[in-house]
Amino acid sequence: MAFMVKHMVGGQLKNLTGGLTEEKPEAEKSDAAAQGMTQEEFEQYQQQLEEEKQEREANFAQKKAERATIRSHFRDKYRLPKNELDETQIQQAGDDVVLPTELAKMIAEDNQEETHKQSVLGQLSNIQNVDIDQLKDKAQATLDDLKKQTENCSLM
Repeated sequence: MAFMVKHMVGGQLKNLTGGLTEEKPEAEKSDAAAQGMTQEEFEQYQQQLEEEKQEREANFAQKKAERATIRSHFRDKYRLPKNELDETQIQQAGDDVVLPTELAKMIAEDNQEETHKQSVLGQLSNIQNVDIDQLKDKAQATLDDLKKQTENCSLM
Protein backbone atom coordinates (compact mmCIF):
# COMPACT_ATOMS: atom_id res chain seq x y z
CA MET A 1 0.00 0.00 0.00
CA ALA A 2 2.81 2.39 0.89
CA PHE A 3 4.43 1.58 -2.43
CA MET A 4 1.37 2.66 -4.36
CA VAL A 5 1.10 5.93 -2.44
CA LYS A 6 4.78 6.64 -2.94
CA HIS A 7 4.51 5.83 -6.62
CA MET A 8 1.51 8.06 -7.17
CA VAL A 9 2.70 11.03 -5.07
CA GLY A 10 6.42 10.65 -5.78
CA GLY A 11 6.07 11.25 -9.50
CA GLN A 12 4.10 14.43 -8.91
CA LEU A 13 6.67 15.74 -6.41
CA LYS A 14 9.45 15.21 -8.94
CA ASN A 15 7.53 17.29 -11.47
CA LEU A 16 7.13 20.13 -8.97
CA THR A 17 10.83 20.23 -8.04
CA GLY A 18 12.02 19.59 -11.60
CA GLY A 19 12.06 23.26 -12.53
CA LEU A 20 14.00 24.32 -9.43
CA THR A 21 17.18 22.36 -10.08
CA GLU A 22 19.59 23.29 -12.79
CA GLU A 23 20.65 20.53 -15.13
CA LYS A 24 24.13 20.65 -16.62
CA PRO A 25 24.78 19.73 -20.22
CA GLU A 26 26.13 16.23 -20.95
CA ALA A 27 29.60 17.48 -21.91
CA GLU A 28 30.19 18.91 -18.46
CA LYS A 29 29.11 15.73 -16.71
CA SER A 30 31.90 13.61 -18.16
CA ASP A 31 34.53 12.02 -15.92
CA ALA A 32 37.32 14.02 -17.52
CA ALA A 33 35.71 17.30 -16.56
CA ALA A 34 35.07 16.04 -13.06
CA GLN A 35 38.78 15.20 -12.75
CA GLY A 36 39.83 18.56 -14.12
CA MET A 37 41.50 17.08 -17.20
CA THR A 38 40.98 17.21 -20.90
CA GLN A 39 39.51 14.17 -22.63
CA GLU A 40 42.92 13.17 -24.04
CA GLU A 41 44.61 13.41 -20.65
CA PHE A 42 41.81 11.41 -19.10
CA GLU A 43 42.19 8.63 -21.71
CA GLN A 44 45.94 8.48 -21.08
CA TYR A 45 45.27 8.32 -17.35
CA GLN A 46 42.78 5.48 -17.83
CA GLN A 47 45.25 3.61 -20.04
CA GLN A 48 47.98 4.04 -17.43
CA LEU A 49 45.66 2.72 -14.72
CA GLU A 50 44.82 -0.29 -16.86
CA GLU A 51 48.51 -1.05 -17.49
CA GLU A 52 49.29 -0.78 -13.78
CA LYS A 53 46.40 -3.10 -13.00
CA GLN A 54 47.66 -5.68 -15.51
CA GLU A 55 51.16 -5.43 -14.07
CA ARG A 56 49.84 -5.96 -10.54
CA GLU A 57 47.82 -8.95 -11.68
CA ALA A 58 50.87 -10.44 -13.42
CA ASN A 59 53.01 -9.97 -10.30
CA PHE A 60 50.26 -11.50 -8.17
CA ALA A 61 50.01 -14.51 -10.49
CA GLN A 62 53.80 -14.90 -10.34
CA LYS A 63 53.76 -14.87 -6.53
CA LYS A 64 50.91 -17.37 -6.47
CA ALA A 65 52.87 -19.65 -8.79
CA GLU A 66 55.98 -19.37 -6.59
CA ARG A 67 53.96 -20.28 -3.53
CA ALA A 68 52.39 -23.19 -5.39
CA THR A 69 55.88 -24.37 -6.40
CA ILE A 70 56.98 -24.30 -2.78
CA ARG A 71 53.88 -26.19 -1.66
CA SER A 72 54.33 -28.82 -4.36
CA HIS A 73 58.00 -29.21 -3.38
CA PHE A 74 57.05 -29.91 0.21
CA ARG A 75 54.24 -32.23 -0.88
CA ASP A 76 56.79 -34.22 -2.89
CA LYS A 77 59.29 -34.17 -0.06
CA TYR A 78 56.85 -35.42 2.58
CA ARG A 79 54.92 -37.66 0.17
CA LEU A 80 51.64 -35.81 0.57
CA PRO A 81 48.88 -35.91 -2.06
CA LYS A 82 49.24 -33.42 -4.89
CA ASN A 83 46.89 -30.48 -5.29
CA GLU A 84 45.48 -29.77 -8.75
CA LEU A 85 45.03 -26.07 -7.95
CA ASP A 86 48.77 -25.67 -7.36
CA GLU A 87 49.60 -27.38 -10.63
CA THR A 88 47.21 -25.14 -12.59
CA GLN A 89 48.69 -22.02 -10.97
CA ILE A 90 52.17 -23.13 -11.97
CA GLN A 91 51.05 -23.86 -15.53
CA GLN A 92 49.30 -20.49 -15.84
CA ALA A 93 52.49 -18.67 -14.89
CA GLY A 94 54.43 -20.63 -17.48
CA ASP A 95 58.13 -21.32 -17.18
CA ASP A 96 58.74 -18.03 -15.41
CA VAL A 97 58.42 -19.61 -11.96
CA VAL A 98 61.75 -19.44 -10.19
CA LEU A 99 62.29 -19.95 -6.50
CA PRO A 100 64.05 -17.12 -4.69
CA THR A 101 67.75 -17.86 -4.17
CA GLU A 102 67.47 -17.78 -0.38
CA LEU A 103 64.69 -20.33 -0.45
CA ALA A 104 66.56 -22.53 -2.90
CA LYS A 105 69.57 -22.50 -0.53
CA MET A 106 67.32 -23.47 2.37
CA ILE A 107 65.84 -26.36 0.41
CA ALA A 108 69.30 -27.57 -0.62
CA GLU A 109 70.44 -27.49 3.02
CA ASP A 110 67.33 -29.41 4.07
CA ASN A 111 68.03 -32.03 1.42
CA GLN A 112 71.61 -32.45 2.64
CA GLU A 113 70.43 -32.82 6.22
CA GLU A 114 67.83 -35.38 5.16
CA THR A 115 70.41 -37.52 3.32
CA HIS A 116 72.74 -37.34 6.33
CA LYS A 117 69.95 -38.32 8.71
CA GLN A 118 68.98 -41.27 6.53
CA SER A 119 72.45 -42.80 6.72
CA VAL A 120 73.31 -45.26 9.50
CA LEU A 121 75.91 -42.97 11.03
CA GLY A 122 73.43 -40.12 10.90
CA GLN A 123 70.93 -42.20 12.84
CA LEU A 124 73.59 -43.12 15.38
CA SER A 125 74.60 -39.50 15.85
CA ASN A 126 71.03 -38.74 16.90
CA ILE A 127 71.41 -41.09 19.85
CA GLN A 128 72.77 -39.17 22.78
CA ASN A 129 75.97 -40.09 24.63
CA VAL A 130 77.28 -42.35 21.85
CA ASP A 131 80.92 -42.25 20.90
CA ILE A 132 81.04 -43.32 17.26
CA ASP A 133 84.77 -44.10 17.32
CA GLN A 134 84.34 -46.35 20.32
CA LEU A 135 81.40 -48.05 18.60
CA LYS A 136 83.48 -48.67 15.49
CA ASP A 137 86.27 -50.19 17.60
CA LYS A 138 83.82 -52.53 19.37
CA ALA A 139 82.31 -53.63 16.06
CA GLN A 140 85.78 -54.37 14.66
CA ALA A 141 86.73 -56.32 17.79
CA THR A 142 83.53 -58.38 17.55
CA LEU A 143 84.25 -59.21 13.91
CA ASP A 144 87.78 -60.30 14.83
CA ASP A 145 86.44 -62.54 17.62
CA LEU A 146 83.96 -64.13 15.21
CA LYS A 147 86.72 -64.85 12.71
CA LYS A 148 88.84 -66.54 15.39
CA GLN A 149 85.92 -68.65 16.56
CA THR A 150 85.10 -69.78 13.03
CA GLU A 151 88.71 -70.80 12.49
CA ASN A 152 88.64 -72.93 15.62
CA CYS A 153 85.27 -74.47 14.79
CA SER A 154 85.48 -78.16 13.86
CA LEU A 155 82.30 -78.14 11.76
CA MET A 156 83.57 -75.55 9.38
